[in-house]
Amino acid sequence: MTDADLAHQANVLGALALVVEDRTMDAIGGATGQSGTSATALSALHHFLDRPTLDLLRQVLGLTPSGAVRLVDRLTDAGYVTRGPGGDRRSRSVKLTRKGRRAAREISEARAEILRGALERLTPAEQATLARLIGKLLAGFVRGPGAVRWSCRLCDTHACGRDAGRCPMANAARERYGS
Repeated sequence: MTDADLAHQANVLGALALVVEDRTMDAIGGATGQSGTSATALSALHHFLDRPTLDLLRQVLGLTPSGAVRLVDRLTDAGYVTRGPGGDRRSRSVKLTRKGRRAAREISEARAEILRGALERLTPAEQATLARLIGKLLAGFVRGPGAVRWSCRLCDTHACGRDAGRCPMANAARERYGS
């Protein structure tokens, strides 16, 4: 393979990543009328964050402390989350309301629809090959403990098979950093 071939493939991969991101953000924003960051927060709270502190939510989303407070203020005002006590007197936790859980499910379904639609163009054999290749690529992007903007922040952890040991990023992280 030449450098030009690799440059072409890398560029096409980047274009695919951008199209998937754009279409996903349009779909999840349309599902609730929320910004991409708000929708991502709702999804993360629904799928894997159980009453996180504001600081953990900030870390997962890659926000500044003040950005996280403003986001939670907006989500609270919209009726999607409530604040509660954290693990100590200085921290606060965030919890989805019934309305927030409903919105998070709509966000997950909108995202899944876009992603399933992309895969429908492939045969089952091509889908299986792509799944193996994507898993290999994702494993290369695993970051260490304490990373910000978690890769799984929009994932449906049930669909990825995390609990069944099928998530390529969780498996790679476990290999590198332990449980």
